[in-house]
Amino acid sequence: MTPRCTRRHFLEASAFAAVAATAPSLAATAKSREPAGFEEYRRHDALALARLVRRGDASPRELLEIAIARAEAVDPQLTAIVVGHFELARESVAGKLPAGPFAGVPYLLKDLGIAMVGTITTDGSRFFRDQRHDFDSTLVERYRAAGLVIFGKTHSPEFGSSPSSESALHGATHNPWDLSRSAGGSSGGSAAAVAAGIVPAAHATDGGGSIRIPASACGLYGLKPTRGRVPLGPKIYEGWGGMSAGHCVSRSVRDSAALLDASQGAAIGDAYAAPPRERPYLEELERKPGRLRIAWMKKPVLPAEVAPECDEAAERAAALCVSLGHTVEEAAPTIDVASVYQGFSLLSSTGTALKVAQREALLGRPARPDEIEAVNWTTIGTGRAASAVDYARARDAIHAASRVLGRFMERYDVILSPTMAMAPARLGELSLSQATEKFTPPATRASAFTSLFNITGQPAMSVPLHWTVPAEGAPAGLPIGVMFAGRFGDEASLFRLAVQLEEAQPWFGRIAAI
Repeated sequence: MTPRCTRRHFLEASAFAAVAATAPSLAATAKSREPAGFEEYRRHDALALARLVRRGDASPRELLEIAIARAEAVDPQLTAIVVGHFELARESVAGKLPAGPFAGVPYLLKDLGIAMVGTITTDGSRFFRDQRHDFDSTLVERYRAAGLVIFGKTHSPEFGSSPSSESALHGATHNPWDLSRSAGGSSGGSAAAVAAGIVPAAHATDGGGSIRIPASACGLYGLKPTRGRVPLGPKIYEGWGGMSAGHCVSRSVRDSAALLDASQGAAIGDAYAAPPRERPYLEELERKPGRLRIAWMKKPVLPAEVAPECDEAAERAAALCVSLGHTVEEAAPTIDVASVYQGFSLLSSTGTALKVAQREALLGRPARPDEIEAVNWTTIGTGRAASAVDYARARDAIHAASRVLGRFMERYDVILSPTMAMAPARLGELSLSQATEKFTPPATRASAFTSLFNITGQPAMSVPLHWTVPAEGAPAGLPIGVMFAGRFGDEASLFRLAVQLEEAQPWFGRIAAI
């Protein structure tokens, strides 16, 4: 795609659509040796694959078999997919799929807090290893209506409690860019699967950075939507006191926009909803972002050392934004760090304690220490010990922070920062099986920038704008994401900026070495 392309051109005749129009048919290549079918498949984003299906150039079954073959080829090195639904998916493509925007496109769910009838969701925990569902989550219903073909679930650390997808139940998810490093968490399995080419986009959730951290670690686009934008029901009412949100990680911005179009909107019984969108997000990509006022937050609210490569990523992004006509100045909100992050800790710990208590009631017995990882065992104890007054005080603290950020963003449209304060961690550094006092410092550093926007409920995105210089003998550098946060309810401005950045500094063609 050349810089002279218009946004209309980007949407309807983009690099992805152009490949779909000119490349050999997937229907033909899928019948030959798998590498040929896969290489053609990987050149498309999800919307482009759906376009091939609509045109008859590929069938849902062919796309599914390529995705399964790719998973079987690379997942032994990654541990990205931990629950397989291959036969259920084959049955679904044997019938008639809904004529949604993603009809026939293979897709993966995160193995945390989501239900799909007839399947297991382990939540990354030995205590939940056989948790089988007899209903679909609202989000799964919406994904099915969009035509997605769900064929498995991806690795999450136990209860999503770590910025690295490592669990005693399933092992560790390896980063496709460097197998010795973490793919991030808690949506690391989804990010690894997308970065490795198994699927072009995958479901993810974010309670403290769990969409944005793995997007940063794996060189992907990841947007955490506004609190209440995507429903969690019917049996989950709030995740971590409203701090958790669901969406996806993807290789293209437009897939993220279209998936949010398919999944957004309050469901019956939701306690609250995000402000209504003005128009479909996919249409927002046609609109220019205008001259944005960007606050460059160089230091996280939580005290943490920022790695030089993360500083460099943000600095380069700031310069890119200036070159695109935006104004950038160093600025940051003033937050009562102690009360806000005590509130975050208490809300997340009570949420985890509730999850385990519900499972205990269903099984008719208490959880044992050998069924729960060490950090979470401590977390559950903290949650159980909290009083109702403690909980109310924590809710007040995060709502106070939301008001501080709201006032700050009367002066700015967007906040820019590194996504993480560190490069992707070495596997083992963020394991939940170690002592809490050893786990907490690197976990805090990984989420030092991201967690603020879970507290305030604002939308925020990680954009893959930087890679480190490759080490000697390494085939590629490590991805380093840059985060942009918007006003509450304003995903539209972020999507417009994201597509402008994608046009100016394309990343779709950067492929992990695995």
